Parts: sequence; C-alpha cells; structure tokens
Amino acid sequence: MMRRVWLASYLKSGSTWFRVLLANTLNGGGAPVRINALPDSQLASSREMFGRETLIEAGLLTHEEADRLRPRIYENLAAIARGNRELRAPSFAKVHDAYVRLPNGEPLLAGARGADGAIVIVRDPRDIAISLARHMGKDVDGAIAMMGDADMSLSARSDRQPQQLRQRMLSWSGHVESWLDQTDIPVHLVRYEDLHGEPATTFASALEFAGMLRPDDLVARAIAHSAFSNLKAQEQEDGFLERPNQMTDAGGFFYRGESGAWRRDLSAVQVARIETAHAGIMRRIGYRLSNE
Repeated sequence: MMRRVWLASYLKSGSTWFRVLLANTLNGGGAPVRINALPDSQLASSREMFGRETLIEAGLLTHEEADRLRPRIYENLAAIARGNRELRAPSFAKVHDAYVRLPNGEPLLAGARGADGAIVIVRDPRDIAISLARHMGKDVDGAIAMMGDADMSLSARSDRQPQQLRQRMLSWSGHVESWLDQTDIPVHLVRYEDLHGEPATTFASALEFAGMLRPDDLVARAIAHSAFSNLKAQEQEDGFLERPNQMTDAGGFFYRGESGAWRRDLSAVQVARIETAHAGIMRRIGYRLSNE
C-alpha cells in the first residue's frame, strides 16, 4: 500500500467528488458521510498547515520564500505517513498546483520524498469552462481565458492573506502535462467522464493503484452514497463549507455533475477557442475534438 498519495487536479475536475467517494469507502458502508465532515485529506496549499509545520506565519514571507519551504513540509508529512505502521489507508493530500520546480530545480512537491504516487483527475476542458465560470464568479469567456493563461496562479495577490498559499496552476494543458510528464512518482490517470460513466471500474482501479483493495460490494455502496443527488440534498440542507465566497450562483457547489454539457451550453466560437488552445493534450488523454 502506498503511504502518501497526491490527489492532483485542475480546478473543477472532480476532486471533491473523488474525496467523497474515498470517504464513503473508508467509512465501511454505513450511512453516507456528510459533506461537511469529510475526513481531513490535507490540502497541500493550506496556510494553516504551513504555519503549523514551519512555525512561521506565511504572511511574513513572499510567495517565493514560502515555496522554498514547502518541499520540506511535504517531505516531513510523507516520512510520518511512511513510519506509521498502523495506517490502514494512504494519507491522501489534495493539490491544485501544477507539478512545477523551484529555481534550484527541486520539485515544489518534493518529488518521491513528498508522496509515493499521484492520482491525477482530469475532465474535458469544455465542461470545465462552464463549471469554472460558476465557481469563480466569471462569465464563460473569462473562464476560457483563465484556462489558457500559462502564468495563472491561485491566491497570488500580495495585498491580502487568503486562506491558501499561492498555487501555480499554469494553463489547463500545462497543468495536465506537468503531472503526466514528470518522472519522479508514478501516476494513475482518472478521467471524470469515466468516473461518471463507469464508476465501479474506474474508482476500483484508482484504489488498486494506491494499494487499497476493497470488496466490490463496499465500492458499490460507496458509489451509491456519493451520488450527486445525495450530495446536492446535503448541501441544500446544511450548506457546504468548501463553497467559495465568489460563487454567487444559487445552484450550489454540487450543481449538475454531468459530462458533455458543453454541447448544450457553449457557443461554437467558445468551443473553438478551447479546442485551439488545448487540442494536443485533449487528444492525448482521449477527448475528441468537435470536428472529429
């Protein structure tokens, strides 16, 4: 069994749903896990974790200074996980950063010293554009521009202290390629569309990669408990603590959970912009262009 695994994804690719699936699997099949009580899956960019591990307030540092300390944090957390012989499941850590390197050549995420592997969750960028627009409080054209920005970072402003450290996302293509092309740690690719269309096979394969073999009936029950209808009902009842402040859409964080909505919701011009910018990596991971 792997001791520490990155859950890596570009924004709005399905990592929250994957975390719910994991939680319901580890829960052993009882009542569905509440979305506001998900087990801690360590957020790599957590400012609170940075302070706890370094005893330094990140607001006193520049983004570059904080980045130089981050590999040591992940290295230490991985050592703790590897030394815990009672650990019954990997220590999963959610990360939106691209797999980038510091000026000295060291991986920001500490390479093999920071995790044993990565489950990389991807989604059709045409569908991401729709979901990202809602998530960021932008229009779709703004979301498409954001996805094409090779220098895009989250929490990068210096005039305030967000809850998270800066995360260098790169463009959508750059983000996906950075994870697939690195050779420091093994990667297991999960496509949102496969998780949606064939959840049992796709999720079980990801668990197997991490060394978490689970009975078919437990996986099936976890999938049933993680249905979007259940997650949406929970959000309507209790809200969702991870919903971003900039999201003003009344539809909620767990909105439709569908794939292929771009065919209905995007204009031909918007589709062309996305496909022109990202055709190479789209084809590489199996997303057909609209004219193919």
